[in-house]
This record gives sequence, C-alpha cells and structure tokens, in this order.
Amino acid sequence: MDVILLQRVAKLGQMGEVVKVKPGYARNYLLTQGKALRATEANRKKFETMKVQLEAHNLELKKDAEGVAAQLDGNTYVIIRQAGETGHLYGSVSARDLAEVITEGGVTVARAMIQLDTPIKAIGLHKVTIALHPEVDAHVTVNVARSVGEAERQVHGEDLTQRAEEPTFETFNPEEFMDAGEAGQGEG
Repeated sequence: MDVILLQRVAKLGQMGEVVKVKPGYARNYLLTQGKALRATEANRKKFETMKVQLEAHNLELKKDAEGVAAQLDGNTYVIIRQAGETGHLYGSVSARDLAEVITEGGVTVARAMIQLDTPIKAIGLHKVTIALHPEVDAHVTVNVARSVGEAERQVHGEDLTQRAEEPTFETFNPEEFMDAGEAGQGEG
C-alpha cells in the first residue's frame, strides 16, 4: 500500500514522501496515528495544501523537543532494585519505570519515547536513548543499583556484579581440598 508521510518516520522516510508499506502497518499504525495518508490523487492535492502548515508545526515541535533534549542529555537517573549477589535483578526495569523516574526528575517523558529493546535485568550503568521527536534524540544514563551507596560506587567505576572472594584459576590449589591421605597418592 502506498502512503504519503505527514511527518518523518524513522527507517521509512521524510515528510511528503510517497512510500510503499505493508497494508497492516499502514492501517494499524501510520493512518491511525496521523503519520500518513493513503496515496490517492485527492490526498496528494490535500497534502500540497497542508504542506506549509505541517512543516511549520513540525518545526515548532522539533524546537520544543530540542529544548527538552538539552535538559535531559547526559543526565543520570538512579533506580534502586533488589538483586542477587551476581547483580542479576529480581525482576526488571522497564520503559514505564524509566518514564516515571525521569518525570519525577522534572521532565515529562512518555514511556513510548524510551527506546529500550529489552528490559534492564542487571545492576550497572545503562545508556538509554529517548526519542523526543523523529529528528531529536536525548541520551541518558540509568544507574540500577541495590542501594544509594552502591549507585555512588558504580558511578566511580566499581563493578558490583562480581562476587568478592571467588577463587581464580591461578590461586586454586587442589591439595587444599583433598584429605591428608589422598594428597600423596596418585592414580594407579
């Protein structure tokens, strides 16, 4: 199905382009969200009359998004969660959790704006992209930790996912684990 894009759509095209998409994608997303029109002759004429207004509106939205991006870019948000010794979370941190934390920080962000392929399932520092506008992205760091103290230690570069006191191959001595009678015997 051919559609006329009313705004820039990532990985698809720029405003005004006529692109071919699958019918379900057009019906269920592009047309319902107001991001495109069916590519009919009547809609092409309608787009030409609306083009100046759409460009002005898009420019205004982009300017607002750039202002929000300036506030967000480079910020770090701390999320406290329970986790095991190896740093694996008992649960996960989702886009909804991130949206709530960022909104509490003073900038309203919808969870749909947060580009998170899979939920965060381990403690540590995680880079997250926030798509504020099709042409404007902000990048924030999410610090997932068990406590505020651990979050501060992670910021300073400490790796909290490693277990303390684990024997390594170099320090392993098999004779420590054998009985006194077995130590001198070989296989025979």
